[in-house]
Amino acid sequence: MPRQAPTLIPMLRGLISTLSVSSLTPGLDHSNRPLIDLLAGWLESAGFRVEVLPIPGHPHKANLLATLGTGPGGLVLSGHTDTVPFNDGLWSHDPLRLTERDGRYYGLGTCDMKSFLALAVEAARHVNPADLKHPLMILATADEESAMHGARALVDAGRPLGRYAIIGEPTGLRPVRTHKGVMGEAVRLTGRSGHASDPSLGNNALIGMHEALTAIFAWGEELKRTHQHPAFHVPYPTINPGHIHGGDNPNRICGDCELHLDLRVLPGMDPQELRAELARRVAAVAERRGLTWSVEPLFTPIPPVETPAGATIVRAAEALTGHAAQAVCFGTEAPFLDRLGMETLILGPGHIAQAHQPDEYLELAHIAPTLELLQGFIRRFCMDDMIHSHEPTTRP
Repeated sequence: MPRQAPTLIPMLRGLISTLSVSSLTPGLDHSNRPLIDLLAGWLESAGFRVEVLPIPGHPHKANLLATLGTGPGGLVLSGHTDTVPFNDGLWSHDPLRLTERDGRYYGLGTCDMKSFLALAVEAARHVNPADLKHPLMILATADEESAMHGARALVDAGRPLGRYAIIGEPTGLRPVRTHKGVMGEAVRLTGRSGHASDPSLGNNALIGMHEALTAIFAWGEELKRTHQHPAFHVPYPTINPGHIHGGDNPNRICGDCELHLDLRVLPGMDPQELRAELARRVAAVAERRGLTWSVEPLFTPIPPVETPAGATIVRAAEALTGHAAQAVCFGTEAPFLDRLGMETLILGPGHIAQAHQPDEYLELAHIAPTLELLQGFIRRFCMDDMIHSHEPTTRP
């Protein structure tokens, strides 16, 4: 079948120039539909059957599922369409323009992770559908960088996909089979405002939050001592205070204060138990200081994931890359794809150290090896008669 999709570099330019920021802050959040429409056109031209999947409750967001071939099982190449917010004044290059310099492609999403979507389409360009024994799918999701609404919608719909999945997050082309879970928690303390000239005229919530932070830091040290997982570079759970706001003027006693925490939890840890312990420690401070309090999730927790070391996708990735599968501390959509019955691996070009910061880039040296790896996975999981022989289910 003739292929009409653009070549790799025009695809990269199109993806980087298409704004698709997702954020929990409404003023920073953007639709991903223009980018989804761009991908849909390319994939239809490349012979895929394309479905744009609306996300309930989020009319300006959508997932995309493109399928080449039919039959049982299959391989899913998965990437998210969104990026984090950015401050263009801190960039040396236009963040919404693909810029090549010093052996790198600069631009918002070059590393995390629009480039992977273009590379997946490019790898599929050379696939003859007649050679496929099992389908090849490209999945593009919404809101991974905020609340993972796209991946959660797939789970809620119970939509069956393939048997194996590769999520192209930046791992330096090293296979990753396990990562920590992610929790976002809002701690709120409310006191009483008053004139700053006399502390007795109010009850300062900001001072109370200082004491609460001290208690939270002590809890973090306890978790560090009592919970360890040697596979991780940072082998213990972490608590990061990433946002705080209190009061409205320096000459008023602070009447309310809000703290946002990021918790990275190990496999086997229960988010509900962790939130309950956080609430217990905040409550103890609030009661001592006569403050009202609350602890609430910023989003539904992202679970940790641990694909077994002996899983077929892990063994294949180790054979193709020559590297043992490892663990990372950042979260991905892998737990949600797991819930859909897939063996899931994280592997992609770029390094997480380049993500979420000004002058994000992808090394050009990663492009050819990524294409070679993706084509190897496609041969192994879409063209091999034996790889899915144990699977009882079929796709229409």
